[in-house]
Amino acid sequence: MEHSNEPYKYAAHHSEEEGKKTRRMIWNMFWVLLAITSVEVGLGLTWKELAIAWSWVKMTFIILTLAKAYFIVAYYMHLKHERTGLQNTIIIPYVLLALYLIYMVVTEATYTHYMEYLF
Repeated sequence: MEHSNEPYKYAAHHSEEEGKKTRRMIWNMFWVLLAITSVEVGLGLTWKELAIAWSWVKMTFIILTLAKAYFIVAYYMHLKHERTGLQNTIIIPYVLLALYLIYMVVTEATYTHYMEYLF
Protein backbone atom coordinates (compact mmCIF):
# COMPACT_ATOMS: atom_id res chain seq x y z
CA MET A 1 0.00 0.00 0.00
CA GLU A 2 1.45 3.33 -1.04
CA HIS A 3 1.64 6.27 1.39
CA SER A 4 -0.59 9.15 0.36
CA ASN A 5 0.29 12.83 0.80
CA GLU A 6 -3.41 13.75 0.82
CA PRO A 7 -3.42 15.35 4.32
CA TYR A 8 -0.54 17.64 3.31
CA LYS A 9 -1.87 18.89 -0.01
CA TYR A 10 -3.23 22.12 1.51
CA ALA A 11 0.14 23.06 3.03
CA ALA A 12 2.11 22.33 -0.13
CA HIS A 13 1.71 25.82 -1.60
CA HIS A 14 2.96 27.69 1.49
CA SER A 15 6.50 28.97 1.38
CA GLU A 16 8.95 29.31 4.24
CA GLU A 17 8.88 33.10 3.87
CA GLU A 18 5.11 33.11 4.37
CA GLY A 19 5.52 30.91 7.43
CA LYS A 20 8.12 33.27 8.90
CA LYS A 21 5.84 36.23 8.27
CA THR A 22 2.94 34.48 10.00
CA ARG A 23 5.07 33.51 13.01
CA ARG A 24 6.41 37.08 13.27
CA MET A 25 2.82 38.41 13.28
CA ILE A 26 1.83 35.95 16.02
CA TRP A 27 4.80 36.94 18.17
CA ASN A 28 4.11 40.64 17.60
CA MET A 29 0.51 40.16 18.74
CA PHE A 30 1.78 38.23 21.77
CA TRP A 31 3.99 41.17 22.77
CA VAL A 32 1.19 43.69 22.19
CA LEU A 33 -1.20 41.65 24.37
CA LEU A 34 1.49 41.22 27.01
CA ALA A 35 2.11 44.98 27.08
CA ILE A 36 -1.61 45.77 27.42
CA THR A 37 -2.00 43.19 30.19
CA SER A 38 1.08 44.54 31.98
CA VAL A 39 -0.36 48.06 31.89
CA GLU A 40 -3.66 46.76 33.27
CA VAL A 41 -2.00 44.83 36.09
CA GLY A 42 0.39 47.69 36.91
CA LEU A 43 -2.44 50.20 36.97
CA GLY A 44 -4.54 47.89 39.13
CA LEU A 45 -1.74 47.56 41.66
CA THR A 46 -0.64 51.20 41.80
CA TRP A 47 -3.64 53.41 41.05
CA LYS A 48 -4.04 54.45 44.71
CA GLU A 49 -0.38 55.36 45.11
CA LEU A 50 -0.50 57.35 41.86
CA ALA A 51 -3.60 59.20 43.11
CA ILE A 52 -5.60 58.39 39.99
CA ALA A 53 -9.37 58.73 40.11
CA TRP A 54 -11.20 55.39 40.18
CA SER A 55 -13.47 56.46 37.30
CA TRP A 56 -10.40 57.04 35.12
CA VAL A 57 -9.02 53.63 36.07
CA LYS A 58 -12.31 51.93 35.16
CA MET A 59 -12.49 53.64 31.78
CA THR A 60 -8.86 52.72 31.10
CA PHE A 61 -9.59 49.07 31.93
CA ILE A 62 -12.60 49.05 29.61
CA ILE A 63 -10.64 50.58 26.72
CA LEU A 64 -7.66 48.25 27.19
CA THR A 65 -9.94 45.21 27.46
CA LEU A 66 -11.69 46.17 24.23
CA ALA A 67 -8.31 46.60 22.55
CA LYS A 68 -7.23 43.13 23.70
CA ALA A 69 -10.51 41.64 22.49
CA TYR A 70 -9.98 43.25 19.09
CA PHE A 71 -6.45 41.89 18.73
CA ILE A 72 -7.48 38.40 19.79
CA VAL A 73 -10.47 38.23 17.46
CA ALA A 74 -8.77 39.96 14.53
CA TYR A 75 -5.43 38.17 14.53
CA TYR A 76 -5.62 34.93 16.51
CA MET A 77 -9.10 34.06 15.28
CA HIS A 78 -8.21 35.38 11.79
CA LEU A 79 -11.32 37.53 11.50
CA LYS A 80 -9.34 40.48 10.13
CA HIS A 81 -8.64 38.60 6.91
CA GLU A 82 -12.24 37.50 6.31
CA ARG A 83 -14.77 39.13 4.05
CA THR A 84 -16.77 42.07 5.35
CA GLY A 85 -20.05 40.13 5.31
CA LEU A 86 -18.68 37.43 7.59
CA GLN A 87 -17.10 40.02 9.89
CA ASN A 88 -20.43 41.82 10.21
CA THR A 89 -22.31 38.56 10.78
CA ILE A 90 -20.09 37.81 13.75
CA ILE A 91 -19.60 41.31 15.18
CA ILE A 92 -23.05 42.95 14.85
CA PRO A 93 -24.91 40.58 17.23
CA TYR A 94 -22.31 41.21 19.94
CA VAL A 95 -22.51 44.98 19.45
CA LEU A 96 -26.30 44.85 19.66
CA LEU A 97 -26.11 42.74 22.82
CA ALA A 98 -23.65 45.17 24.40
CA LEU A 99 -25.88 48.14 23.54
CA TYR A 100 -28.91 46.33 24.97
CA LEU A 101 -27.03 45.56 28.19
CA ILE A 102 -25.94 49.19 28.48
CA TYR A 103 -29.54 50.27 27.97
CA MET A 104 -30.69 47.88 30.71
CA VAL A 105 -28.05 49.11 33.16
CA VAL A 106 -28.92 52.76 32.55
CA THR A 107 -32.66 52.08 32.80
CA GLU A 108 -32.30 50.11 36.02
CA ALA A 109 -30.03 52.77 37.49
CA THR A 110 -32.74 55.37 36.82
CA TYR A 111 -35.42 53.27 38.51
CA THR A 112 -33.14 52.58 41.45
CA HIS A 113 -33.10 56.31 42.13
CA TYR A 114 -36.92 56.32 42.25
CA MET A 115 -37.03 53.24 44.48
CA GLU A 116 -35.29 55.14 47.28
CA TYR A 117 -38.33 57.39 47.64
CA LEU A 118 -40.81 54.51 47.73
CA PHE A 119 -39.31 52.68 50.69
